[in-house]
Amino acid sequence: MVRINKVYTKTGDGGDTALAGNVRVPKDSLRVETYGTVDELNCCVGIARTFNLRQPESLYRDKLEIILRSIQQRLFDIGSALATVPQSGRPPLKLTESNVEWLENVIDAMNEELGPLKSFTLPGGGPVPAFLHQARTVCRRAERLVVKLKREEEISVMILPYINRLSDALYVFSRWTTLVFKETEFLWEPVLDDPSDWTWK
Repeated sequence: MVRINKVYTKTGDGGDTALAGNVRVPKDSLRVETYGTVDELNCCVGIARTFNLRQPESLYRDKLEIILRSIQQRLFDIGSALATVPQSGRPPLKLTESNVEWLENVIDAMNEELGPLKSFTLPGGGPVPAFLHQARTVCRRAERLVVKLKREEEISVMILPYINRLSDALYVFSRWTTLVFKETEFLWEPVLDDPSDWTWK
């Protein structure tokens, strides 16, 4: 377990930070931007998880809690690996194809309960699906950064497949929670005219 005795160290006041492995890099470096975005994604999943637990007790709520809890743990593992100097001698990230397959199994199980899409969905519908949509967009940004980092530095080979599949999963999660929590799904209506009945006077 990690023990943190002091939160501030003042070592980053000059604009750099330390990776695990005792290498200092600028705080705006691509590696820092990438693991920082994974951290942001984890926060979004945590918000969705928090609002999920405020739902009335049900099988769906409890199963989603298990799923989101697992994803948060995995994202922290990924962030830790991205914050580590390549070839630092630290244990490698334990992320395998089975973790990606696990996400695919969850997606498939939820998709079995969803009807076919008749339009693109808009973020919203209720707190849980709305925050899952937000997590999806941050996940896509994290994926773009992982792709860029992968071209320039060494990273674990399974990070990109996992993040890619997670963005798909979060989209399905948002639709599934809209259904099981009986929320209204917001749909895109192309070329919709601006409404004339908006005024309250």
